[in-house]
Amino acid sequence: MNKKQAQSEQTRKKISDAARSLFVQKGYKATSIEDIVAATGSSKGNIYYHFKSKEGLFSYLLHEWDRDWLEKWQARLPSYATATAKMYGLAEQIVREDLNHPLTRAADEFFSNDEQKSEIEEKMNTMMQEHLLFNRQLIQEGVDGGEFSGEQIEQKALVLEGIIVGMSRVCRNQPLEQVLKHYQFAIDTFLHGIAAGPQQS
Repeated sequence: MNKKQAQSEQTRKKISDAARSLFVQKGYKATSIEDIVAATGSSKGNIYYHFKSKEGLFSYLLHEWDRDWLEKWQARLPSYATATAKMYGLAEQIVREDLNHPLTRAADEFFSNDEQKSEIEEKMNTMMQEHLLFNRQLIQEGVDGGEFSGEQIEQKALVLEGIIVGMSRVCRNQPLEQVLKHYQFAIDTFLHGIAAGPQQS
């Protein structure tokens, strides 16, 4: 990285750090480009040069959130001996890292913003495909290890994502340890079901 690239990266980090603080404090909708200009001392043109738009800047912060999440997940992987243990570990990481993440409220606002519907839908679709791939790989690992049955992996990955997204909605504003118990029970139910006898389709 040459000097010019290093300076550009420093500017980008300065803008993103300031914007992140503003989004956390004020929320997504209430934070304007003018607020970010005032907080950074950068010009509006400089912000647009690095991030194209407010939506682009927030998308970058979401990407950084995802990258940080994956780094933490990779660091924890050696502590899980089985795919089943990873399922419960996944639930715990979501509870501890996502539900209490400083950007959660702003992200809710971002994804409900009708003014930039096409861009937001594209971002949501991309994130969904990444999550489904993650789920499929985790389930496939369990299949390969003889822990899970090998039928309908695609559908199972989709159901797992539905459970994760749904739990995040219904468990908001509850004590952390209680939410963790709810998620653990959700994984129990996903893995073992609730039917008393042979299941019928």
